[in-house]
Amino acid sequence: MIESVLVPLDESEMASRALRHALESYPDASVTVLHVVGEPSSMMGQATGLALADDLEAEAEKYAADTLDKAREIAAEYDQEIETTVGIGHPARAILNRAGDFDIVVMGTHGGSFSDRLLVGNVAERVFRRSPVPVTLIR
Repeated sequence: MIESVLVPLDESEMASRALRHALESYPDASVTVLHVVGEPSSMMGQATGLALADDLEAEAEKYAADTLDKAREIAAEYDQEIETTVGIGHPARAILNRAGDFDIVVMGTHGGSFSDRLLVGNVAERVFRRSPVPVTLIR
């Protein structure tokens, strides 16, 4: 029985679909949404902004606020509560570092812009191949 679900969430439609799938498929499970900030980008903008912040965790929370608010809105549509957390760094690494604390990871097959996908690599594939727990990929 699945008791805890990790849903990595970015701003993509695929990630929102993954959250909806998790809420529908595991209505009795504890769902935690993870948003990772500071990933590499072509201009290193977000990573540089975090590096220059006096309070790294507070700055990361600020970057993640809109995405996590959207996640809470989606959960409210299902009349469910979710936990939210913020990771810092490379998305695949941040997801894999937390995956072992959950029964399953449910995530979108891809997200972000085309250039970000080229630079960062396929996060879903890395998580799928290396996760210590089952991974469900949503398209």
